[in-house]
Amino acid sequence: MIYIKNPSEIELMRKSGQIVADVLKLIEDNVKVGVKTRYLDKLAYDYIVGCGAKPSFLGYGGFPGTICVSIDEEVVHGFPSERVLKDGEIVSIDVGALLNGYHGDAARTFLVGSVSPEKKRLVEVTKECFFKGIENLMVGSTLGDIGGAIQEHAESNGYSVVREMVGHGIGRNLHEDPAVPNYGRRRTGIRLRRGMALAIEPMINMGRSEVVIDGWSCVTKDKMPSAHYENTVVITDEGVEILTLR
Repeated sequence: MIYIKNPSEIELMRKSGQIVADVLKLIEDNVKVGVKTRYLDKLAYDYIVGCGAKPSFLGYGGFPGTICVSIDEEVVHGFPSERVLKDGEIVSIDVGALLNGYHGDAARTFLVGSVSPEKKRLVEVTKECFFKGIENLMVGSTLGDIGGAIQEHAESNGYSVVREMVGHGIGRNLHEDPAVPNYGRRRTGIRLRRGMALAIEPMINMGRSEVVIDGWSCVTKDKMPSAHYENTVVITDEGVEILTLR
C-alpha cells in the first residue's frame, strides 16, 4: 500500500530530512585517513539524539549501528567498526533519522585522502544518476522514468546498476511501498501522485552489476568499487522537492 502524505506530514518529513542532511555534512567534515568508522557512527548518533530524534537504522532488523559504512567494493549495509579509513578509499555513508513519527533517509559516497581519478569519476556519475532520475519527475510520471534515466546515465558512462537493492517509499515507516528500482524502462510502472515520498538511491558499480549478499553484507562479485547516492524526495504539483539537502 502506498501512503500519500498531506502537507503537515511533509513538513514533519522536512525536519527529519534536515537532520539527516546535517549528519552527512558532519561526517563529510570528519572523513579522513586514519579515522575509525565507529567514530563516525558515534558522531552521527550523538547529533541525531541531540536533535531529539532517533537513529532510524539502529536496531532495525538487528542492525548494530546508526550509520551504514560501506567501503570500496562494499555496496551497502556495512557495519561501523574499528576499521580505519585508508588513503585512496571511497566510503559510502547511509543514515536515517526518525523525528515526530517520520523518517528521513539519505546517503553519500565520500573520498578518503588522495583517490584515483577512476574512483572520483564513479562517485561523480553516481550522484549525477540521482539527479538524472528526478530531472523530469512530476505528477503523472512513472517509476520507470526514474529507473530508466538512472540506468541510461550509468551505462552510458561504462558503469553498471545493482539490481538486488532498490530505493523505496518512506514516511512513518523507514521502508514503505513502492519499491523504486534504479533500472527499468521509461513510461512503465505506477504513476506518481502528489504527496508520494520516495527514497531514491542509485547504487552504481565500476565493474559488473552482480553482487554477493551474505546476511547484511553486500559486496560486488568482481570486487570492483561501488558508489551510493540517496535522497528522500516528495512529489509536488511543481515537480520534486528534495528533503535531505542542506
